Amino acid sequence: MSSALPIALGLALLTPAFQEGDGGDRPLVVKAARLFDGTSDRLVEPGLVVVEGSRVVAVGPDAEIPEDAEVIDLGDATLSPGFIDCHTHLSDQLDADFNAIIVRGLRREVPEQTLYAAQHARRTIEAGFTTVRDVGAGDYIDVGLRNGIDAGLVIGPRMLVSAGSLGARGGHGDVTGFRHDAFGDDQTGRDEGIAVGADGFRDAVRHRVKYGADVIKFHASGGVLSPGDEVDTPQLTVEEMTALIDEAHRLRKTVAAHCHGDSAAQDAIRCGVDSIEHGSFLSDETLAMMKDRGTYLVPTLMAGHSLEDRLDDFPPEIAEKARAAIDSVDRMFRDAIRLGVPIAFGTDAGVFPHGENPGEFALMVGLGMDPIAALRAATSSAADLIDMADQVGTLEPGKLADLVAIPGDPTEDIEATGRVVFVMKGGVVIKSARPDSPAD
Repeated sequence: MSSALPIALGLALLTPAFQEGDGGDRPLVVKAARLFDGTSDRLVEPGLVVVEGSRVVAVGPDAEIPEDAEVIDLGDATLSPGFIDCHTHLSDQLDADFNAIIVRGLRREVPEQTLYAAQHARRTIEAGFTTVRDVGAGDYIDVGLRNGIDAGLVIGPRMLVSAGSLGARGGHGDVTGFRHDAFGDDQTGRDEGIAVGADGFRDAVRHRVKYGADVIKFHASGGVLSPGDEVDTPQLTVEEMTALIDEAHRLRKTVAAHCHGDSAAQDAIRCGVDSIEHGSFLSDETLAMMKDRGTYLVPTLMAGHSLEDRLDDFPPEIAEKARAAIDSVDRMFRDAIRLGVPIAFGTDAGVFPHGENPGEFALMVGLGMDPIAALRAATSSAADLIDMADQVGTLEPGKLADLVAIPGDPTEDIEATGRVVFVMKGGVVIKSARPDSPAD
């Protein structure tokens, strides 16, 4: 039976009614040779998922197929919950030429940049990522893109956004590396996420939530792609971190800390942060703290490794920081696996081209992570971190029908995650490689 109707709905980029559950009134059955449910240590055979509207109603070999169901048989493939990327920047994408990046940012109008962001969102969901956490964008592009996707104006992943990020004066989140008078008086403040003192950071959190933040992201240590700070130094005081995290949790928002440095990470962990993003220089002591407290590591291995071959095109001070982080992050990740630190999938997409997010799977497995554990990191573990485990991250009745199909067996060939042949979000087929599909 043909599933052309839900597929056509999923592909109609300019159709303003693209919303979850619009896949038609009839149940939809997706079949494949294997299935990963998001939590198990092994695949089950065969794979079978029954969808009604936007929800999964049955899963597994014994699932009952309704008589009036439309059936999509994907053959030698593995069904999985839709992937989740916990660290993206859909609003932009780096070029090879660092100076060109600066000039482009000064010339593009916000609506123009938003159109690029919509294109990045489309590439991301077609790569199998049905949910993302976007943790840093200018001009509230992330908020607008999230709202546009939710309204069905463009196709993209479900988004949780930070509405920018928070940081210290002169730090990774500030505008640095320019003449003191390049932009007139120093006006970086609440809209740019720069704050001072415990009360200032409490107010900054409220400001982000006021304008639509789902998650609070702050810079605990310096960063790589900023010219005016050291990559591993702490940037906030313990008092500032405590106030920031307490206020965010009081408002029921999770908190992600950009953090390469070890001492800054220890401060953030003690203050109750939910995740450490990057973590390049974390020690065994810090990783053990994370395990004991249930603090997630979002390793973003793709970020550093995607820069390795082009660092000569960056300013020397940035290239030096990048090389130091790249030299350390692989050791850190192996130690995190050995110590049993909770790990959630995240890539820092935007540092590299959007849509190449699955490359993180191969890096994780190459550094010693079991393939099925890497799949869990991008499904149930990621859903737990972003506080959406009741909706996404596993294939089970009642959850949103977010579903991808990977050719073959990804536990035998993890790079197959980069060749997804089928994507469904909320019961609507976004991508299908079936010969009778308009997506082919």
